[in-house]
Amino acid sequence: MAYEGILLGMGNPLLDISAVVDEQFLEKYGIKLNDAILAEDKHLPMYDELATKYNAEYIAGGATQNSIRVAQWMLQIPGATSFMGCIGKDKFGEEMKRNAKVAGVNVHYYEDESAPTGTCGVCVVGGERSLIANLSAANCYKSEHLKRAENWALVEKAKYFYIAGFFLTVSPESILLVAEHATANNKVFMMNLSAPFICEFFKDPQEKALPFMDYVFGNETEARTFSKVHGWETENVEEIALKISQWPKASGTHKRITVITQGSDPVVVAEDGKVKLFPVILLPKEKLVDTNGAGDAFVGGFLSQMVQEKPIEECVRAGCYAANVIIQRSGCTYPEKPDFN
Repeated sequence: MAYEGILLGMGNPLLDISAVVDEQFLEKYGIKLNDAILAEDKHLPMYDELATKYNAEYIAGGATQNSIRVAQWMLQIPGATSFMGCIGKDKFGEEMKRNAKVAGVNVHYYEDESAPTGTCGVCVVGGERSLIANLSAANCYKSEHLKRAENWALVEKAKYFYIAGFFLTVSPESILLVAEHATANNKVFMMNLSAPFICEFFKDPQEKALPFMDYVFGNETEARTFSKVHGWETENVEEIALKISQWPKASGTHKRITVITQGSDPVVVAEDGKVKLFPVILLPKEKLVDTNGAGDAFVGGFLSQMVQEKPIEECVRAGCYAANVIIQRSGCTYPEKPDFN
């Protein structure tokens, strides 16, 4: 069963600055709903504006850290999860540490003195969200931190590893160190497609990591972008999921399983040359607060059952449950205890 340190995540810890905005705000900064991008110079004034003009909330975020926090919440086993990433030595970094401690996650942050803690602008309109990440310190993670004895001990202890694709922009070397360890030691290594821009502009590091992936997560937009980038000439999510699952593997110990979410449409799971569809929990539009973190929460719920060696149906059911809880709240937050059975 699940034990302390069984699941390790690595990624970009970002403090979410989340606020309900209007269409004019989106136009002003040239951002689209249901998108995730890296901040350019034109976006930088946006963070101050969110904090001062709108009723912004601060929530410890970043895709991988969100999934790990949700898995921890679902498991309710102190320290079952660990997380590594880079923060700055500043008030946002302190806020992040405090947040993680409350969540029960064992965080080993690399603290960079030269850059501020990364932030992510979460702009919500009508329950839909747009994410603009200003990585700052998160971009400074070094594999030297991972190799330190006390941190590598977390790798040795874990049996499951999860890294969102966003980390490919920061430390592909760290990803491969963990991936190779997982493959050599018959452990489970998982990644997420994470965003269309990762599939497009970080295609090479993504392809290097892919043979090691035992599970690939993503949503329908990312899957279609992946297909386009690889010249597959299909928009059919089931076909794409199948093709990703059949991509050559570094080891034969575990087969690859692809899990693609599609908003309110069924979850697509491809394994062993077959596709299964699992319905999600439908939510009346008036109960939808904010889709930010829905995909991360799905993965977190999924992982919480996987580390307990539950069948894939249960993993998907837990993923759907967690996503359903999170979209009824602001940001990637949850009640004190899950009522998943």
